Amino acid sequence: MTSPTLTSVPVAPLVRGAAELERTPRGLLPHRLPAWARAQCADPQLATVESQPSGVRLVLRTAATVLEVDTYRRRVVYAGVPPRPDGVVDLVVDGVLTASATTSGGTTVTVDMRTGAAHEEAGEVCTSRFEGLPGGTKDVEVWLPHIETTELVDLRADAPVAPGPTGDRAVWLHHGSSVSHGSNAARPTGTWPAVASRTADVELVNLGLGGSALLDPFVARTLRDAPADVISVKIGINLVNADLMRVRAFGPAVHGFLDTIRDGHPETPLLVVSPIFCGIHEDTPGPGAFDTDALAEGVVRFRATGDPGEVVAGKLTLTVIRAELERIVRERQPSDPNLHHLDGRELYGPDDAQPHPLPDALHPDAATHQIIGERFARLALGEGGPLTVRR
Repeated sequence: MTSPTLTSVPVAPLVRGAAELERTPRGLLPHRLPAWARAQCADPQLATVESQPSGVRLVLRTAATVLEVDTYRRRVVYAGVPPRPDGVVDLVVDGVLTASATTSGGTTVTVDMRTGAAHEEAGEVCTSRFEGLPGGTKDVEVWLPHIETTELVDLRADAPVAPGPTGDRAVWLHHGSSVSHGSNAARPTGTWPAVASRTADVELVNLGLGGSALLDPFVARTLRDAPADVISVKIGINLVNADLMRVRAFGPAVHGFLDTIRDGHPETPLLVVSPIFCGIHEDTPGPGAFDTDALAEGVVRFRATGDPGEVVAGKLTLTVIRAELERIVRERQPSDPNLHHLDGRELYGPDDAQPHPLPDALHPDAATHQIIGERFARLALGEGGPLTVRR
């Protein structure tokens, strides 16, 4: 049997979930923050995570039975720290997760945490091939790896491809930390926002930014300017483990963040979500750090290094942040009835910690991402929830 003839397809019209696409020598690099926002912060951590396409996917309608996607990844690993697993490309056909492929090649950046020195090693373009797709016209989504910067090099198919339908689902715009970004999730459709969006049948735009949910004004303006039917912002853990501000600054910063979003979405349902349970930071301030004893045994684990006695002087803990967020939302609601609050412990609480412990003491594992996503779909996006949209 002869192999089907594959034809290259323009990729740009198919991309969903990205703020913009940067043209590179190889192809297209999806960004989840626009260029003007990226220009306002030189933090390498932010530059890395915003270019990791969590929630970004190709959405197409086609009768093709074979698809090939060429990608070029950029991975950061740390000397002496076990590397994250390779990224995964997920294929969803008519709403059903049908196949997946593991990424390879690309550029690997190895960082020595003791000196800050970095070494780059370049590799090859990765081809993810999906064959045996069902015949007939169907809606297909190709979800890109959530933890690897990924350039789109080429897409090939054995039948014509058109952009998938738009406008028939509510757009859910979400911002949060590495938990929302998808740390420790096994696949791009397995991050908790992806689980929630697929469960509730809404269109996800994920601005979960690992280590970078810091109430930055340029993020608030990005949320302000992005189209959305419903919005959620999950605030707290990064402000604690970065030890970035004190309670005096936190309240006004939250108000300013919400005010900016409201400049562009004055009546859009907006949900403020406080942190999920995280034992190391419930009552102990940051900064957070790697547990060096665990690293010596080849295990990645985090710890809190702050002094609980400093809470009275204004240092932030998750307990303090939850109380402040609940207060801020309650006080704003009389003039903003479409503003809502969800205690993050309803998504993952102390009763979950024993049957579903955070493996690195900070991030949920793959099974717990599924639990959190299903709970968010029910509590927030489901019938009667604060982000329910009838269309």
